[in-house]
Amino acid sequence: MDDTSIDELPFDSAADRSESFVDANCEFDIDHIDSHELIERSGESSSTATFIPSSSSSDNAYIPDSEPLLTFLRIEDRGGATSRVYSSPDGTIFWKPDVDPTFVPVLYSVYDTWEAVTDMYESYAAKAGFSTRLGTHRHSGEVTKHRYILCNRAGKPKQKRIDSADKSSLSTTKSVRSSLTDCDACIRMKFNVETRQYVLYVFREAHNHELIGPDFMDFTKRRRKLDFSTQQFIHQMSLNKIGPNIAHRVQSSLKGGHHNVHGFTTDFKNFSRSIRLFIGSRDAKLVMDTLQARTENLHNFFYESLVVGTELKSFFWADDVSRCNYEVFGDVLSFDATYRTNLYRMIFVPFTGVDHHNKCVLFGAGMISDETIESYTWLLTTFLKAHAKQPVLVLTDQDSSMKEAISSVFNESVHHLCMWHIMRKLPSKVYHYILNYFLLLSGAHETFEERWHALLAECDLTDHEWLSQIYDIRAEWVPAYFRDVPMSCLMKTTSRSESSNAHFKVNSSLSNTLLQFLMCFDTALDWQRNNQRKMEFDTNTTTPEIHTPLPIERHAASVYTSSVFKKVQKEIEMSVFYCPVGDTRTVGDTKIYTVSHYNKHFVSFNVVDQSVTCSCLLFPRIGYLCRHVYHVIRFYDINRIPDRYINRRWTRNALSVKSVRRAAELAAASSINSPSAVVTNACNSSGAVNNSDEPVAVPHVEPPNSSATRRQPFRSARRPPITNDGSPATSPSF
Repeated sequence: MDDTSIDELPFDSAADRSESFVDANCEFDIDHIDSHELIERSGESSSTATFIPSSSSSDNAYIPDSEPLLTFLRIEDRGGATSRVYSSPDGTIFWKPDVDPTFVPVLYSVYDTWEAVTDMYESYAAKAGFSTRLGTHRHSGEVTKHRYILCNRAGKPKQKRIDSADKSSLSTTKSVRSSLTDCDACIRMKFNVETRQYVLYVFREAHNHELIGPDFMDFTKRRRKLDFSTQQFIHQMSLNKIGPNIAHRVQSSLKGGHHNVHGFTTDFKNFSRSIRLFIGSRDAKLVMDTLQARTENLHNFFYESLVVGTELKSFFWADDVSRCNYEVFGDVLSFDATYRTNLYRMIFVPFTGVDHHNKCVLFGAGMISDETIESYTWLLTTFLKAHAKQPVLVLTDQDSSMKEAISSVFNESVHHLCMWHIMRKLPSKVYHYILNYFLLLSGAHETFEERWHALLAECDLTDHEWLSQIYDIRAEWVPAYFRDVPMSCLMKTTSRSESSNAHFKVNSSLSNTLLQFLMCFDTALDWQRNNQRKMEFDTNTTTPEIHTPLPIERHAASVYTSSVFKKVQKEIEMSVFYCPVGDTRTVGDTKIYTVSHYNKHFVSFNVVDQSVTCSCLLFPRIGYLCRHVYHVIRFYDINRIPDRYINRRWTRNALSVKSVRRAAELAAASSINSPSAVVTNACNSSGAVNNSDEPVAVPHVEPPNSSATRRQPFRSARRPPITNDGSPATSPSF
C-alpha cells in the first residue's frame, strides 16, 4: 500500500489512554484517575493511536499507528472552512475539520465552569463548520457527573410506521426533511466533585457528513439563536406596531444583509409568540404588579385598581409628570372613551389637556370594562384622588352614563359637550348654513336663538325631532352659553382628546394583551413628552422674528412660548393695521372705546388702575389679550403686558425647570420597572425563548395559579371580544 495514500487520523484524542480505557462508552475508568494526574496528562501528545469512528459506539476501538485503516481522499475547501476527507474500508466517508490548533479541544483540559466548556466547543465548531447541541447528562444523586456536547446532526431520523390496514396512515402528509446523520463527533466532560471543575475526557473529531462553509453558517441553529439584543429589537418594534416580518427586514437592512442577522423570519415570529404565551393568563397580575412596582420605586406615581372577585374591572394610573401637568394646565379637561385597544375590549380613557405650547398633554389614563355609570364614577373619583382638584371645564362627547358620573363627581365643574359630535349629525342643508353664518361659533346666546329659529324656518325643519332635542340642551354645547367660563374656548371639541387617544392607539391593536398595551402606551407617551421637551428647547434657544416696532411685542416674545407668541403676535399686528377706533365715551374713571374689526367691540380702560376689558372676551376665554385691547393701550404708552393679563399657563416658565427635567428622569427611571423588560427577561428565565447571559433589572413576577383563578367571560357592548384564532377572549383576571 502506498504511504502517500494513507493518512494517520487521530480521530479520538483519547487514544493516549491505556487499554483499560477501551469501552463502548469510553468513560468508566475515568472515575479511577486522580484529577491531578489528568491535569498533568493534558500536556501529553494524543496522536499515538487512531480511533476508528463508526455509527455504532459499541464498535469503537483503538488501533496502533502501525495499522492505519482509513484512506486519505482529498482536502475540501468550502469558502474558507477546510477539512480532510477519509474513507473507511467499508466505504464510509469521514470529514475531519482542519482548524487552527489553538481552537481545537485538548484532551484532559480542565474548565472551571460549564459556560467555559460550551464557549470553547462552540468556538471550535464555528471554525470547523458545524453546529452543536447538548447531549445527555449522567447524574450521580443530585450531582451531574457527565455532560456531553454533540454535533447537531447526531442521532437517527425518526422512521414513520405505516400500517397497511389503516388507510389514515397512508394519507398524504407534508414531507419533512431530516438533517440527522447519526454523527459521532462530540466532546464528553466529567465533573470533579472535589475541585468543582470539568475535565474533557473524550474528543471525537470525525464527522460523517460534509462540513459547512462560513457563507452558510448563518443558517445553522446556533446562528439562528436570537441573542438578547435581537430579542429586545423584536419586542421594541412590536411596541411601535411593527410585526416580526418587517422587523426582520429592518434588522437585515441595519446589519448589511440577511447573513448578518441572527434568526430567520420564523424565529422572529416564534419569539413574538413566546412573549404572548408567557403573558397568558398572568396578564392582569403582570399589569398590576408592574404599576404597583412603579408606585414603590417612582416619585409621586399614582395607581389604583378595582378588582371584583378575581376579575380586574378597572384601573387608573398617573405618573409624576402627569400630576405636575394637571396642577398647571388642569383648568380644562377632556376625555374620550371610544377606543377598545386590547384583547379583552377594555375601554381606554386618556385624560387630556392643553399645555403651554398649545399641544396635547396627558393628565392620566384609565381602563374600564364597560361604559356604565358605576365604571365612570369609579374612574373620575380615582382621578380626583390623584389630582385633588376639579377642573374648571370638562369636555366630553354625548354619553348619558358619562354625563351622570361627571355631575356626581365633578360637581364644581362646568360640563360642556363636544360641538363637533353634534354638528356632524346635523342635516346636510342645515350644516351648510351653519358653516356660512357661524351661528354656533360666536355671538351672544340671544343672537344664537334668533338665528336658530330663523334657520329652521328657512329650511322647513321646525318640527324636526332631533333638532328639537339638541336645542333643548343648547346650553351644554353652544359656545355662546358659556362665554363667561374661564378658558371656555381653549377646547371647543374633543378632537384633542380623540387625537391623543388615536395617538396611543397607533402603537396598539385589538389583539394585544393588557401588558402589551401598557408597553405600547409607554412608548407613545415617551414620544409625546419628547416633543414637549423639543418645543421647550426651541423656545429657550431661539428668538422669534419681530414684525412691528412696538416694545410690547418684544415683551410678549420674552414672556410666552414660541407657539403661543405666534398667536399673540397676530393680535398685535392686527391691532396696528386693522382695528380703527370709532366712538369714545367716558364713564367715571373708565374710557370706553368702540373698536371695529368685522364686528364692533367695546374696550373699557380704567385710567386709574389701568385695568382693561373687551366685549369680545378673548382674554377670559383663551388667556391672552385681544387685538382690540392692544390697539387701545397704545394710547397710554403701555410698553409691557400688565402682569394681571399674563396667564401663567401660556408662559415660558409655566412648568418649572425642575418639572421638565423630571420628565426625562422619569423616562429613565421607568425602564427599571418597565413591563417590556419584565416580559423579555421573564421569557428568557422561563425558558420560553432562548436564554441570554445579559441581565435585566426587573422585579420578579411569580405566575399565579391559573387553574384556581379561571377567568369569567364578559361581552362588550359594542363588539364581542375575539382572540387571534377566532375564539372568544375572556376578561382579565389574576
